[in-house]
Amino acid sequence: MSIGSVNTFRAFNSNNFKYYFAGRSISQFGRWMQRTAVVWMVYSLTHSPFMLGVTVFAEQFPSFLFSFGGGVAADRYDRMKIIRWTQIGAVVQTSLLAILLLCNHIVVWEILCLSVLLGIINAFDVPARQTMINEVVQDPGDVSSALSLSAAMSSVSKVLAPAAAGIVLQHWNAGICFVVNAIGFIVVIICFSKMKMKPYEKRVTNKKVFTVFKEGILYFKKAPEIGLVILMVSLIGLLVLPYDTLIPQVAKVTFNGNAATFGYISGFVGLGAVSGTVLLASLKRGANLRFYLILSTAVLGIGLLCFAFTTNFYLALLFVVLTGFGAVTQFTSCNIIVQSEAAPDMRGRAISILLTAIFGMLPLGSLLIGFASEHIGSQMTLFIQGMLAIVIALIFYRRFFPVKKEKVPSYAKEPVSSEM
Repeated sequence: MSIGSVNTFRAFNSNNFKYYFAGRSISQFGRWMQRTAVVWMVYSLTHSPFMLGVTVFAEQFPSFLFSFGGGVAADRYDRMKIIRWTQIGAVVQTSLLAILLLCNHIVVWEILCLSVLLGIINAFDVPARQTMINEVVQDPGDVSSALSLSAAMSSVSKVLAPAAAGIVLQHWNAGICFVVNAIGFIVVIICFSKMKMKPYEKRVTNKKVFTVFKEGILYFKKAPEIGLVILMVSLIGLLVLPYDTLIPQVAKVTFNGNAATFGYISGFVGLGAVSGTVLLASLKRGANLRFYLILSTAVLGIGLLCFAFTTNFYLALLFVVLTGFGAVTQFTSCNIIVQSEAAPDMRGRAISILLTAIFGMLPLGSLLIGFASEHIGSQMTLFIQGMLAIVIALIFYRRFFPVKKEKVPSYAKEPVSSEM
């Protein structure tokens, strides 16, 4: 029995997806090593949770500004070429980080500037890469499996890479993490070059970018069921998902730990994320993903509530598994809903609007969470985030699954006569 015959792994029936998966796996491992190293460096230099928020803001806010342009490019131009150029740009970005650090010439403003550059690159890379999944699977029904497996791969990287980065940071320096990331981007270029895709057909259009942008916004008026999902994820992105901004502070202050401690906590977040994405990949076709979107948001809130005031390190690892499960499962569910329900000619713009919402809310939320932590502490901030996740889950549960009113028989509406 081949692996593709198992429902969870049915996307591997497509050879192109195998190359796609292999390239992204190695790239994601390097990317998570770099993110872990950058966040820890900034906190080590500044000892400020607010600066952690600024670091996340520097990378993600440019993605918010340019991601719709990236979505338009994904709908108009050759996605393979877009990905090739973004990988080259990412190699340059991470190589500059490695050179600066290995030369012992690294300061916070340099990290922030290079984070901005990476954010701009991601604004064009992610929409092209996400929408390409529809082209690398043979059966359109395997898209949900492909998306879930891709998210699972990213989550596995989130388990292993932060732990590996923690060990590297403890015994050597962050430059090695950056070198590994640069190699990962090169591997992506090699793997994608081996994919046998249909020849690119140039899309002829005289529409201006603003017109295309307007079409994307108006599309969600025609498809409010998709817009409501994106609204929910936007709120989660602003108020809840930036919890990871506080993990370096929790590792160092609450558990008196070091870079390895931070790596272990981040790794167990990724372990929960793997569990969630494997669950989604195993679902049968036609499963109600909105139910799993609500469920995962509630689990995210419960995980944060328990993690907030835990002082036992091993219990904390258990609770961050729940947190990782909820965080990644709710985003992956939303991604599958948008990709599977959006019209083919609007898919790139729909994904870019989703990413615009996420990249727009996450950096603002990181600043908000960093500011709140400075004033009320990381534990109380995490507790409030957990409560907000549960409230949002309850509100949108009522919107997705309204209570059906029982029809009252017509005779019951007639007034009862008082005459005998």
